[in-house]
Amino acid sequence: MATIPTLGAERTAGHTASRAETRELLGKATYDLLVIGGGILGTAVAWTASQAGLKVAMVDAGDFAGATSSASSKLVHGGLRYLQTGAVKLVAENHKERRVLATDVAPHLVNPLTFFVPVYKGGPHGATKLGAGVFLYSALSAFRDGMGRVSTAAHAAQQVPALRTEGLRSVAVYGDHQMNDSRVAVMTVRAAVDAGAVVLNHAEVTGLRFTGSRVTGAELKDRLDGTEFGVSARLVLNATGPWVDHLRKMEDAGAAPSIRLSKGAHVVVKRRSPWRAALTIPIDKYRVSFAIPWEDHVLLGTTDEEYTGDPQDVRATEADIDQIMGEAGHAIRDEHIDRDLITYAFAGLRVLPGGPGDTSAAKRETVVTEGRGGMLSVAGGKWTTYRHIGRTVLEKLAHVPGTTLGEDMSPIANTVPLPGVGAPNAVAHRLLIDREPGSRMEPLVAKHLASHYGTLSFDIARMIDENPELGRPIHPDGPDVWAQVAYAADNEWAYTTDDVLRRRTTMTVRGLATPEIEQEVEAFLAKRGEK
Repeated sequence: MATIPTLGAERTAGHTASRAETRELLGKATYDLLVIGGGILGTAVAWTASQAGLKVAMVDAGDFAGATSSASSKLVHGGLRYLQTGAVKLVAENHKERRVLATDVAPHLVNPLTFFVPVYKGGPHGATKLGAGVFLYSALSAFRDGMGRVSTAAHAAQQVPALRTEGLRSVAVYGDHQMNDSRVAVMTVRAAVDAGAVVLNHAEVTGLRFTGSRVTGAELKDRLDGTEFGVSARLVLNATGPWVDHLRKMEDAGAAPSIRLSKGAHVVVKRRSPWRAALTIPIDKYRVSFAIPWEDHVLLGTTDEEYTGDPQDVRATEADIDQIMGEAGHAIRDEHIDRDLITYAFAGLRVLPGGPGDTSAAKRETVVTEGRGGMLSVAGGKWTTYRHIGRTVLEKLAHVPGTTLGEDMSPIANTVPLPGVGAPNAVAHRLLIDREPGSRMEPLVAKHLASHYGTLSFDIARMIDENPELGRPIHPDGPDVWAQVAYAADNEWAYTTDDVLRRRTTMTVRGLATPEIEQEVEAFLAKRGEK
């Protein structure tokens, strides 16, 4: 087993409060808003409400974005397929939010990406139709990502050598963006805390508090040490995603189901050649699958099927993997989707409004309902519009009868950047040149830090300057370094190996989270907790 880096003076002055300190803060005050659930919806509302001056608490039974919200397709997009249903206004709104995220809120985390839609002989769509679609799509974004167009098969094969060229007539080309959803989630939690929120992950709700018939807080149990505590609040927001009806039944045992679930699985594979663009692969007239260059690998998927099991048990099955690899094979040559190339497979659950019909045709919309005890429940959402969702929910909170929350809210700025905002290339350049005499940083590490932390990379670089052992790679085949583990423990609410390896770093998706690495990280976190 490799030597675990020793702990030096690298602990930053701005580290997060301990769990005991946080539990005390949560238990001794009455909050304006208690948000239960730290995924897309919970973090968005906690951030927005804190900006508005409300006293906000947020808890999650697992890690922040530990379930569905870190199991997305990693896209920040307008939704090309929505044009098929005539949802032009929705696409335009999505584009607006996408551009704000990419230019003002998180340019260090949201990256532009070119997409090809291959047109094959006998395929479900022709070049003329797709060309018109991508032109309209780019027009709805005011052509800020270039003009949607039709290009040649030869050009596409040059950009994506893995592309299957047999029967390939042309490709439709458009622009969108991608991100690392886990990193965006952690930065949003940090932004909420910077604005005054108090947050705790791995804290499970065991019951709701009532004053008369009204929900006024929650009883919780710290899953890491078993400590029981409670939080009181003027208003409680249920943002628990797939578990939203479970919490609604705590409020009202007779509450009828309000949602249904659709499973989306993905597969990550090593790439054998450069991928300079992503593929949007038509499967039939309505469904597409993606092949997206991501974290030096390729992300394939997704599936869309109704799920009726326990949300805790959701996973990518062999059948899911077979489907994803088979659908990828419509446009990718066999040697690039060999099962031996798989590094990771995962699945998440989309929360859809309850009702009949195929889940793939169900509306992707956010629904807010008020329960018998006054608890608000919010379900459905996506990363592209999460800021907009946060503002929409905040507006509803302002008008909940009997709370007068609206009277205590201050106007919020149209655009507030996430922590670390900065141009990744400029940050990487500074990381390489602003070094202590005799020290150096590998260019791949500098690029990796800059594109996952932005200017917060300089804090990590200082930790390495103070303790050079923290500059060592966690695994020789990846760019993640031990300073990221220390930073995650000190500043990003990382308490378990899964917190660190799957969501604070890219170790798991790269297939590098070996049992030995897990043991090393677990020992490192244990030592960190003793300080």
